[in-house]
Amino acid sequence: MNREKLVASVRVLRHFIDEALGLQIEKYVLNGFELSEPLLDAAAYNTYLETVGNKADTLYLRIKEGLSEMTTYAYLESIKRLSEQFGWKEKSVMLAFDHTDEDFYGDVQGFGIHGWTGEKGVTGKFKFLTCSIVSDDIPEKIPLVSIPALVGDYKSYAVSHCLRLVKPYIGNISLILFDRGFYDKDLMYELSQSSFPYLIFVPKHKDKKEILYPMGKGEQIAIYNEFELDKNKTTHECENIMVFLKQIYDPKSEKGYDWVFATNVEEVALSNIIGTYKKRWRIENTFRVQDDAAIKCKSVEMKIRYFLFAFQQMLQTQWVCFWKDEVSFKGYIIEMHKTCKSLVAHPMRSYGKSLKA
Repeated sequence: MNREKLVASVRVLRHFIDEALGLQIEKYVLNGFELSEPLLDAAAYNTYLETVGNKADTLYLRIKEGLSEMTTYAYLESIKRLSEQFGWKEKSVMLAFDHTDEDFYGDVQGFGIHGWTGEKGVTGKFKFLTCSIVSDDIPEKIPLVSIPALVGDYKSYAVSHCLRLVKPYIGNISLILFDRGFYDKDLMYELSQSSFPYLIFVPKHKDKKEILYPMGKGEQIAIYNEFELDKNKTTHECENIMVFLKQIYDPKSEKGYDWVFATNVEEVALSNIIGTYKKRWRIENTFRVQDDAAIKCKSVEMKIRYFLFAFQQMLQTQWVCFWKDEVSFKGYIIEMHKTCKSLVAHPMRSYGKSLKA
């Protein structure tokens, strides 16, 4: 692996740390230069920061003193640079939304931890909402933004907020894919009001079985669906398209399944809708890959959990954009750790420019 390119990747991470925590080389003794090593160390070995160094308490204190939005915009700064480099503004983009979570084993408290069943000792979950590129013709299938998902959050507001954040860095949005957890009248209304095209997998208990039952095996029907939404003391008349597919054969499981989708795009309703929807699974693949960079943490603070999650996404984003064809993700993290360690041992205080291909 090219050392100069690795050094440039480390510099990008250091910039992210400084911007996320509001640090400056001239003002703070501890900054991205010193913090990048223990963070990469913990990511490489999937362990706690406390295990690999003595800077965890200082880092956590600095994160708690800042705002979560600082981490969001630090990540978006890297997305801006990548967008300019890869020309995403000139491309039609398909997006997918999904939640990912981290297990919590303690007393559930505050709005940052969602209560859980207690199975296998897991009492709660920290959740994050992620918007990713899943387009066929864009090889850089990366998370564009992730935000904390707090208890009581409105799906429509959270999704709309993410779309506002990423829209300046991408071209026309051809379609947005959602799983059944996002089937929500308010969200569908807001997406249509903002002219965002969507495709949502409908939960079984809301799939209008009276339409599915008379259909023949392998049959597909698309109908216009009218619904009402009571919002802000006003009743809104809404419309979308419901697509019903009866007993579609799945070669992997060798079984037939009923599929029901909601969309506001007629062309999508009449196309290969299952093939289109399956592209959403690419976002789940990114979550599985990111697990290789997991940094363990016992903190109950969402700010801390979110910063560590965003740092892991930075690693994944760099790997997908510049290293994927050369080395595995885990191998990349280990090489980044080695490079950072050597830089700390022989200090190079210049942060340099952002990584270019």
